[in-house]
Amino acid sequence: MTAQAVDMGAGPKALRVVALAATVPYLVLKSAWLSGSRVGIPADSPLLEQGAFLAAANAVTLAMDASVIVLVLVLTRPWGMRVPSWLLTLPAFVAGGLLTPILVAFPAQLLIRAAGGGPAAAGYAARPFLDPWVFTVVYTGFCVQGLALAGLFVPYARRRWGRRWQGVLGRGLPSPTGVVAGAAAVGAVVIAAVHLYWAFGGSAGLGEERADAHTAVTGVVSGVHAVCALAAGAGAVLLVRGGNRAAWWPSALTWTGSAAAVCWGLWPWIASLGPQLDGGEPASAALQWIYAGQVITGICAAAVLTRFLTSRREG
Repeated sequence: MTAQAVDMGAGPKALRVVALAATVPYLVLKSAWLSGSRVGIPADSPLLEQGAFLAAANAVTLAMDASVIVLVLVLTRPWGMRVPSWLLTLPAFVAGGLLTPILVAFPAQLLIRAAGGGPAAAGYAARPFLDPWVFTVVYTGFCVQGLALAGLFVPYARRRWGRRWQGVLGRGLPSPTGVVAGAAAVGAVVIAAVHLYWAFGGSAGLGEERADAHTAVTGVVSGVHAVCALAAGAGAVLLVRGGNRAAWWPSALTWTGSAAAVCWGLWPWIASLGPQLDGGEPASAALQWIYAGQVITGICAAAVLTRFLTSRREG
């Protein structure tokens, strides 16, 4: 595979520059905090009370965003076509799963705030743990990263694995895979129902502080998680059934939905095991169950997608 085949013209080069530049604000902030700076952190922020746990969290998230740089290079350099599939798809899956809900929810939250429907910034609380501008800078960077990575990953995947997800779905998958898809669909419906209940103001299971803090802005996040869960379940069912539909869009639906469900179930669950960085109450039992349900639903849908792509290779 030649360099020209991997890096085609000005478009991919521009996206590479944009993606790399979009990591800079977050990396600079995290590096500053690890070095002892308190830029962007209010004097009474509960973050200042976390000590070693906060330092560890900053180091982990710094490494995660730095890995985006490696991912961008893999997608745009000649040697990237020789990277083992699993070594690429795992970080791409995680990046897509973490960034997709942000890419949808954050612009929607900005529109709601502009219309006077919510607080001035994400993370609004009685004791703000970060200055409002931090959220704007960081989440804008995440949105740009998400768009740029998608623009680089899709043509890369077309060149490397295109024959597996192009064309029509074809024959359905074996019945054991259908059971897994059914589990994903049931889980998706349950998870989506709970998230939509919370999105529209329901408070049961949230905990007192989260229920009191509910606004249209926070409701958007629950709504996006509901949509992602449904995408995972629906995509898995479509892949199992087969047929004459174009294969790319059920594959994309399952990939995106399952990645978001897994990552946004696992990430807050892991975070809930330590002290709450915003000084709020711990996640309720209901939230813990929803996190677990999202992870299980996402894993089931991802397993169906893996089986579908494997069957195309075998065929």
